[in-house]
Amino acid sequence: MAGNTFGNLFKLTSFGESHGVAIGGVLDGCPAGIELDVEAIQKELDRRKPGQSAIVTQRKEPDTVSFYSGVFEGKTTGTPIGFAIHNTNQKSHDYTHIKESYRPSHADYVYDKKYGFRDYRGGGRSSARETASRVVAGAIAKQFLSNIKINAYVSQVGDMRLDKPYQELDLGLTESNAVRCPDLDMAAKMETYIKEIRKEGDTIGGIVSCVIQNVPVGLGEPVFDKLHAALGMAMLSINAVKGFEYGSGFEGVKMKGSEHNDQYNSDGSTKTNYSGGIQGGISNGMDIYFNVAFKPVATVIQGYETIDKQGNMVKTQGKGRHDPCVVPRAVPIVEAMAALVLADYTLLNRTIKL
Repeated sequence: MAGNTFGNLFKLTSFGESHGVAIGGVLDGCPAGIELDVEAIQKELDRRKPGQSAIVTQRKEPDTVSFYSGVFEGKTTGTPIGFAIHNTNQKSHDYTHIKESYRPSHADYVYDKKYGFRDYRGGGRSSARETASRVVAGAIAKQFLSNIKINAYVSQVGDMRLDKPYQELDLGLTESNAVRCPDLDMAAKMETYIKEIRKEGDTIGGIVSCVIQNVPVGLGEPVFDKLHAALGMAMLSINAVKGFEYGSGFEGVKMKGSEHNDQYNSDGSTKTNYSGGIQGGISNGMDIYFNVAFKPVATVIQGYETIDKQGNMVKTQGKGRHDPCVVPRAVPIVEAMAALVLADYTLLNRTIKL
């Protein structure tokens, strides 16, 4: 199946299914000599793993990563880094009721039509469990990009929106609560709301915002490989993502050009940053910031009508362990994909001039 590799030079190929033996990946192109902090990599996985709080899926997976190649005496060797995370808590029987039918807004129907066959256990390859491999690779990319800071956080759940700009937030508080919102009052309200949604057997969507600081000038490849285009592709490849905007985004259409233009300071920085740190597809040294919109999780623990393989209308009900709101666990995934893009474009930039 094509479409399992991400990146140009710093390249991840992932493998595995939700209820298979393991998920994992091969990270190729990582420079040699990087001293890997395995505990930091595991910490990133722990931020994403299921069962970490009362407002996420209760599937109990340790999500412990094992490295099989590309690392010697604690440092990267420059050869492909192979790793795996073994699945230990599958409950495949939770999905036997959809073996012959399709869940609305899932990939079930299109996978079956495209390949003529599908792994119905937890969605198989289409499951968001695949993103654990991205988090491992992204954690390695973060260590390669040691001077660049990448901080994502939950800024919206349903109609509950955090209106403060990131400059007014203490992003150090993001990990202090289950929602991963750096405003503690709003975090408490969001958590209560998610618990209410869960009791209803329903789900809710939200937005993850991300800020990238200390990015050097010059990352981005015109014309088709603009930096924001790569970030957009990366974010839109994450399960359940429905939208991506950077800088002023859609709000920018309300402004006049004279208001929206970022006027320069003498050192090349800008007085405002409506460009979101990217101009002409190339980083300009200012903070890069963007929003990623996630839809409500498609599996609702309520009765619904759907179709089976023969096209008959059938009644069924969502079962299994699912997130009532995906955004708290999506925060490290957004950071990981941003790190992969920046690592790749950092290496590409080194090929441009002597």
